[in-house]
Amino acid sequence: MNHWNIEKLLSFHSAVPDFRNGKDTPRDYLERCLATIEARDHEVKAFVTLNLDGARAAADASTDRYRKGSPLSLVDGCPIGVKDIIETFDMPTQMNNDLYKGWRSNRDAACVHALREGGAVIVGKTVTTEFAFGRSGPTRNPHDLERTPGGSSSGSAASVGAGMLPVSLGTQTNGSAIRPASYNGIFALKASLGALSLAGIHPLSVTLDHLAVLAGSLEDTWRVSHFISNAAGSPGHPGLMEGPKLPAEKKPRRFARLYTMGWEELDEETVAGFEDFVSGLKSDGVEVLSREENPKLSELEKYLDDYVEEVLDILAYEMRWPMSEYLRHHEDMMGPRIHEFVKRSSEISQESFRALLERRAEAQERVTKWRSEVDGFLTLSSSGPAIVDHEFTGSRTFLLYWSWLGFPSFNLPLLTSGGLPVGVQLMGFRDEDHGLAVFANWICARFFSH
Repeated sequence: MNHWNIEKLLSFHSAVPDFRNGKDTPRDYLERCLATIEARDHEVKAFVTLNLDGARAAADASTDRYRKGSPLSLVDGCPIGVKDIIETFDMPTQMNNDLYKGWRSNRDAACVHALREGGAVIVGKTVTTEFAFGRSGPTRNPHDLERTPGGSSSGSAASVGAGMLPVSLGTQTNGSAIRPASYNGIFALKASLGALSLAGIHPLSVTLDHLAVLAGSLEDTWRVSHFISNAAGSPGHPGLMEGPKLPAEKKPRRFARLYTMGWEELDEETVAGFEDFVSGLKSDGVEVLSREENPKLSELEKYLDDYVEEVLDILAYEMRWPMSEYLRHHEDMMGPRIHEFVKRSSEISQESFRALLERRAEAQERVTKWRSEVDGFLTLSSSGPAIVDHEFTGSRTFLLYWSWLGFPSFNLPLLTSGGLPVGVQLMGFRDEDHGLAVFANWICARFFSH
């Protein structure tokens, strides 16, 4: 099996020992990031705004702390990009819509506040689709500029995939973090719903919105996620309380693979790559269940396929505010997808919405019953490699299921198709993010060592 080459991705945690022994500094690390931004962002277009003076000042303060042997946290000195629907006091939050051009909230979102408190270096705001939902921005895929970087966390994923930053923050309502992570060949964690604070982030759907961390290493993905969960103004979430460092790897006993409707969208090379991945797990003694020999799993897949599209009705109903308010006062400034979903929302009754929530609760219960049988679920993170398009950000089919459920999922940049990255999606049970990370670590250690 051909693996995606992750050697060009940045790792922050691996630089920290040299910060401590004086061979490197957070300021020098930042300057290397900024040099790559200067060299590449004119074509990748990952950033909306940069705060170079503020980033350098933060990196200098971090450098001083390391010299004194007193860094604030495991994220002290880490350069981070912030998706431009997430508020920052020192940069505008513009959400790819002229209604918010130059707008400042004069505060940091809870996640940004937490990171700054831990000494992280906030470098800039990354491009998003319109309100993380509508029209695409200018960002290009760093591995092929003719292709989409995915949406809506397009700039965040591209900034990490291009080696500009080790970490960026994104969001996911349907598939907007895991899919761009797949397209850009990077790691990502969409934690359990509620694990990462959404305070100060433009809302779409209260029961679907997730903050996500995208990074060049699995270790950095975990460390930043854990830090935000435990320092963003709310108690640590059950799934992210076990420890600030990536947990030690542990071999899984059994996974369940899910085909779902997305399987019909795949090219032959992507299918072959995923089959080789599954075969590799089996050769290492991991049992992998599939619908062919397991009727119960076939029934689960059919149930999920029958109802998962209802996620779009949930989204439409829950985005009534503020989207209908925007249309009321600024109709001409809103893109066609926003118009479409506000209309869709008006056709959903309160009784219908309650039924949607009840079916989702039943789906959550059905999946949770598998907890005693499997350690997690496997599928792809996208329907093949990034498509040649800049308006359409790619299919969301493989992503809807675990966004709908609110359960944790990782993108692991393991596969290639047509010379481009394709991610494997490792999916777990609610509030068991730590346990899922254990198995993600084992998978990566096993496949990247071969």
